[in-house]
Amino acid sequence: MYDEFTHYYAEFLDGTYDCVDRIVLNGYFWLGQSPGGFRTWWRRLYGSDDNLDNAHLMRMAGRLSRRGRAFAKKHGIPVLDCLRSERKHELAQKHLPVDPNVIGVFLILVNRAPAPVWDVQHNKNGVIRNIARKNPQSWVNHYSFHIIDPEWGHLTIKLCGHPPFNARIILNGHEYVAQQAKKTGIDFTKIGNCFTSISDVASLAHIADTLCSENTIGRLCEVCDRWIYSACLCFALDLADQENSGFWYSYSVYQSEYSRNLLFTRGTELEQVFQGLIDRTRSRLDVKTLKTILGTKRRPFHRQGRKPPREEVVVERPAYDLTVFKIHFGKITAKCYTKGERVLRIEIIVHNARVFPCGRSLDRFPEITMQLRSILNRFLDAAGQSNKTCTCRSLQAQAWAETQKYKSY
Repeated sequence: MYDEFTHYYAEFLDGTYDCVDRIVLNGYFWLGQSPGGFRTWWRRLYGSDDNLDNAHLMRMAGRLSRRGRAFAKKHGIPVLDCLRSERKHELAQKHLPVDPNVIGVFLILVNRAPAPVWDVQHNKNGVIRNIARKNPQSWVNHYSFHIIDPEWGHLTIKLCGHPPFNARIILNGHEYVAQQAKKTGIDFTKIGNCFTSISDVASLAHIADTLCSENTIGRLCEVCDRWIYSACLCFALDLADQENSGFWYSYSVYQSEYSRNLLFTRGTELEQVFQGLIDRTRSRLDVKTLKTILGTKRRPFHRQGRKPPREEVVVERPAYDLTVFKIHFGKITAKCYTKGERVLRIEIIVHNARVFPCGRSLDRFPEITMQLRSILNRFLDAAGQSNKTCTCRSLQAQAWAETQKYKSY
């Protein structure tokens, strides 16, 4: 078994599987991240930097908007301008294609968000005097391309409309596992991003484990390169301009989620276990224990101007029949909640992979995943120990009660 908690309740389970959930990658053109590098790339693109000014940068952003909207209109792809308060993923769910054979872009969402934008300053003679980031950051249009991929299912590429066109790629491991399970003939029922019924749990768990291997690095690079150049960046830079100027993306891990899903035989048993987990675990977690579980225990230090990490244990009830148990500590969150009638999910979320000492580049993805798995195991081991402690105490209380009954005689 994976951990003490899973082992403790093994007799009530039909099976269990681990899976990487949400994966968020940052895509960036490394040469365009510094003033000198950006100027060098501009010279490669146009032959000189005589036309490098804020007006031409705005024109390039306008070109992406015009071409993208024209392409969408021609192919019948909806383009929606979103407000800041709107839930983008909920809009995307409403526009998911019904045809299972659809491949490619099916929706484009436009919203404004702050982004690092270059500000080119000239002297009186028209010579470039300085190139620097605008401070504070400017609010510019971002274009979220929602795509159906044959290997990864629904994914999103959010592209900044201004050069150097920084991007954010959002994928889901359950979508990948679902696509691979269909190819191997595994029957399953899926609600959201969770499998609630599986014909062959062991085979599906084996497919999910492949996301933790070194080969996942190549798969992630492949799916990002498959769409970001030909379906997103092409509206600002033609494929020929991309090649001639040497524009190519590097990727790093921004956020990641790792979950353990316990498939119970009966829903009533699941509810009892979950409520017991909340009651026992919440009362025994303190800051020292959280630091040990989340792997953030180190020598005390304080940096001036830096806020202390967030420390919070909460129980949320966003819906009538849904309870979510959350533990926040800095950039790491542990969550426990039910999916469907028989699935208990425990997941660990890193909101910024910078907190891990292994680095954030894409080739470190397996190490980041192992870090999340270790945190998950420590959390469930602590939960399992709480169950054993409560069981021992209840047995001692029962024995003491029996002793008092015989004494009364």
